[in-house]
Amino acid sequence: MLVTGADGFTGVHFVKQAREAGYEVFEFNADLTNPVAVQNQVNEAQPDVVVHLAGISFVGHDKPSAFYDVNVIGTLNLLDALLKLPKPPKRVLLASSANVYGNCEQSPISEMQAPAPLNHYAMSKLAMEHLAMTYADRLPLFFVRPFNYTGPGQVESFVIPKIVSHFKRRASTIELGNLTVEREYNDVRMVTDAYLKLLDKAAAGEIYNICSGKTYTLHQVIDALVELTGHQMNVVVNPAFVRANELHRLCGDVSKLHKTIGTHDPIALQNTLRWMLESS
Repeated sequence: MLVTGADGFTGVHFVKQAREAGYEVFEFNADLTNPVAVQNQVNEAQPDVVVHLAGISFVGHDKPSAFYDVNVIGTLNLLDALLKLPKPPKRVLLASSANVYGNCEQSPISEMQAPAPLNHYAMSKLAMEHLAMTYADRLPLFFVRPFNYTGPGQVESFVIPKIVSHFKRRASTIELGNLTVEREYNDVRMVTDAYLKLLDKAAAGEIYNICSGKTYTLHQVIDALVELTGHQMNVVVNPAFVRANELHRLCGDVSKLHKTIGTHDPIALQNTLRWMLESS
């Protein structure tokens, strides 16, 4: 199994779980924007399974062109390299994002919902999907669109680890953006487990939401952390952190995922937050 982004937040948890499941994992670390480096590592790995997790995922990244260089062109470089193998892989998982759906009245959101991306990150992921589909007649690829998830090791540019960090050090004040937006804050272990199961059961060319259908506001996250730690903080809404075109509610329809890999009980938010608090 070749895993791109193996040293990233999701990758670290995925690689651990994949090895526990018996996979031999090759940790791909080439620069995705360098086709020669990509080809060399793919040739070295000779993978029978590919899990492509690498990419720029922070919506607020300050260089818009980087989203397209890495998330789109980088993915195409990887697919081109796979096509040149003497024996193509049996399965290729490409990580997209639920952000491609944008703001829509439909909730929960199914895979049939027409995408309407509102930022460069989401647009780059949608462009990646469309261009990667042109390889679907030659490679057994499928796409995953995870809704928001978190866990230990996620950088503090993401809101949940930022809040957890403030509680861990018992800070007196925290500045946040919109506290009323609703997001799924799923556990990374649920996400990586779904990826592993889809490697066995996904259909080529299909898209799968990785979700629980359960949303929370940041008010609810903070209340849960207050209960877990006994610490109270002054919460200040900083207008600079309120994004233009903010998605109000992002909630997924789990029907297709459950039909494909079986039902699963989502890990309770408090359990995820406790795990993050207890991690160094």
